[in-house]
Amino acid sequence: MKRKEPDVADIKRIGVAARYSDLVIHGNTAYFSGYVPETSLGGSVTEQTRDVLAQIEQSLIEIGSDKSKLLQATIWLTDMASYDEMNAVWDAWVVPGHTPARACVQARLADPAYALEIQVTAAV
Repeated sequence: MKRKEPDVADIKRIGVAARYSDLVIHGNTAYFSGYVPETSLGGSVTEQTRDVLAQIEQSLIEIGSDKSKLLQATIWLTDMASYDEMNAVWDAWVVPGHTPARACVQARLADPAYALEIQVTAAV
């Protein structure tokens, strides 16, 4: 039996702004825009990572998913010297055996107060 592929009518956009949507769901896949710290600006990389991951987890719950369904993650750090610090939080947060494909690079972010930005894709 041939499976019906999702079409354009199956696209759901959440948090639509002029330049981007916070989240786009197509079929059974959710594409998130980048998450940056909201409550921990000026804090350590540990605090900012916890802040961002809590936001991601809440968004996953809101769409009926969870962190065990993460497919991919991209992490931008302002300083690779904080890689181990960020990973300590990341490793405690992800579900063992259900870790996503991941890339982590150093980049200058839109606000110098951001230590990192994380973007994920997840199954719904």
